[in-house]
Amino acid sequence: MQVTIQIERFLLLLLISGVVAIITRRVRVPYTVGLVVAGVILSLHSFFADVPFTKDLIFNVLLPPLVFEAALEIRWKELRKEFPVVILLATIGVCLSWGVTALGMRYFAGWEWISALLFGILIAATDPVSVIAAFKEAGVHGRLRLLVESESLLNDGTAAVGFGVMLVIASGSSLSAGGVVKALVFTIGGGILSGALLAGALMLLAKRTEDHLVKIAFTVVAAYGSFLLAEHFHCSGILASLTAGLVIGNVGPLGAISPKGRVAVTAFWEYLGFVANSLIFLGIGIYLSRSNFAGIVTPAIIATLLVIVGRACAVYPCAALFASSALRVQVRHQHVLFWGGLRGALALALALGLPSTVPGQEMIVSVAFAVVAFSIFVQGLTMTPLLKRIGEIPQADHNQQATGDHP
Repeated sequence: MQVTIQIERFLLLLLISGVVAIITRRVRVPYTVGLVVAGVILSLHSFFADVPFTKDLIFNVLLPPLVFEAALEIRWKELRKEFPVVILLATIGVCLSWGVTALGMRYFAGWEWISALLFGILIAATDPVSVIAAFKEAGVHGRLRLLVESESLLNDGTAAVGFGVMLVIASGSSLSAGGVVKALVFTIGGGILSGALLAGALMLLAKRTEDHLVKIAFTVVAAYGSFLLAEHFHCSGILASLTAGLVIGNVGPLGAISPKGRVAVTAFWEYLGFVANSLIFLGIGIYLSRSNFAGIVTPAIIATLLVIVGRACAVYPCAALFASSALRVQVRHQHVLFWGGLRGALALALALGLPSTVPGQEMIVSVAFAVVAFSIFVQGLTMTPLLKRIGEIPQADHNQQATGDHP
């Protein structure tokens, strides 16, 4: 009976996601905003009031396909040219954002150091779903889309790794500088190796069949299998799925996946990404309706302002380092990277996974949801106007979005 109820819920949520997609395209509102609003409305009905929205669901079930699907479309040849910019934003940039947020929460909100540091690193992970969706709808490609998408994927990995190290410290374990370096190398290297080895092995198997359904099955195993393998050995599952997606997206076409098979694989993962995103943002809406933000208004406002300032400190100084080089990032593109650094699934998954022994654990979760809500409703709603203003989305293309079918 319980299984039947869960299936019914899933089917209804899927149906609602499709309806929301149609409506939001008609009224020209970001799909993610519509989903969150729908989630809030659904929570009023008892059938959806207790829908689980846990760290395990987000992190282990919904996040791997999102990471894999995004990585699948990134061409290594293009990424390699932009890699210095992307890696700087995803490492030094994340650390700058982390530092600004953690310091601010410590001294302005009065949080304990460990709470401020944990919150700072988990909220540093960006999730520019609305930005990428706007790019896809308008058919925008090129350097800006590559920078936004690849930087987000890599900084998710950085944030998850940093969060893991901070959790070890929070548990009372002492780590020397050398120990931290070893932990980082093992976590990052193990994640990349897990993704590369499993994806490579599956592509060798894929060469032995022309059945595109079998190839799709192999990609599913690669996305989830690499994630679970890395997590089993306490490495980065996000980096594993990211690496697997890059390997299959770039090595697969070299004999393992035919052009026809690639179309099928891409369509499948685009759909799976749609489902995962839909469930995440509906879940955010349902969870928000359960939350009591009355007692956290001040820390939530402080955190939101700090996250915005931290993102600015991550983007503009890092981009300035390339001002005189061939990798110069145009100022208007810097604005998109800054304002498009929305917070979403990973930040919430990490917050929900905090142990109860962390000081102010419930406060951290509530404030994280408040920041994500601001990100979705304020930044998400203003992204398309910003893209239009800087000329990334021509007016004609924007008008045409209202007649499309896919979010």
